[in-house]
Amino acid sequence: MSGAKTLALTGGTGFVGQAVLDEAARRGLSVRALARREQDPRQGVEWVRGDLSSADALGRLMKGCDTVLHIAGVVNAPDEAGFLAGNVEGTQNVAEAARQADVPRFVHVSSLAAREPGLSDYGRSKRLAEEVVQVSGLDWTIVRPPAVYGPRDTEMFELFRAARWRFLPMPPPGRTSIIHVDDLARLLLSLLASPPIVQDRIFEPDDGAAGGFTHKELARAIGKAMGKGVWAPSLPGKWLAGAARIDRALRGEKAKLTPDRARYMSHPDWVSDPEKRVPAAIWEAVIKTDQGLAATAKWYRDTGWL
Repeated sequence: MSGAKTLALTGGTGFVGQAVLDEAARRGLSVRALARREQDPRQGVEWVRGDLSSADALGRLMKGCDTVLHIAGVVNAPDEAGFLAGNVEGTQNVAEAARQADVPRFVHVSSLAAREPGLSDYGRSKRLAEEVVQVSGLDWTIVRPPAVYGPRDTEMFELFRAARWRFLPMPPPGRTSIIHVDDLARLLLSLLASPPIVQDRIFEPDDGAAGGFTHKELARAIGKAMGKGVWAPSLPGKWLAGAARIDRALRGEKAKLTPDRARYMSHPDWVSDPEKRVPAAIWEAVIKTDQGLAATAKWYRDTGWL
């Protein structure tokens, strides 16, 4: 990022955002990061108090920056309105603030779910957010990560916890790609510069495993990382939908397995598209799957999560 001033970052307090801050510190980058609540001081980071709905906070975030990395978004909401507010309106607000502050470069973190906007409210909101970026008039790049794992993650952590008991129920048969959060962080920061090869492009990175993994292969790999042989039955889509209704009835808006997520999980193809691979001159994954999963399992143990 030659000649860079300061990076404006949303989502810096989240799982991916924390890895980005770690990598930015290693690269000696200056970051201004948005946060809803007061944060502990961090070298190289200036925290801006506010959220995606605050024009004032976004204006302060953008001042003096030449690149925006927009990670913040909603992955779980009780209804479509929640996804639209967090992912679409939030992205509109960030893009508008970037235009107002003359910040030219916009790197947007989307999701593979955007490929299937008719499948879930989440996926539709991510596709609409991509469209906001594409018509923003900014110099943009969009990244659609597959399932992201690594230290601090609370989503795939549930699979590691289940593997501890040798029972790891999986969605209906299908395939998925994954990526380690540290590899994703390196990619996002490598995209801050804007050579023509990355301008106005959508990328779907992964860990380098061609064709991804079947759900059972992924379950066995997580079991191996935990030092366990696992039984990984494929749950029918109707069972997932039923479990989602039960979770919603029991936990209301705090439900993790929602009907929307159950539809997403039942889709058979969440493999990154090789035609949307990141050019090797820009980035390649360096963390091998087995090593990354083993290190993640160790982190969970060492921090007392398991």
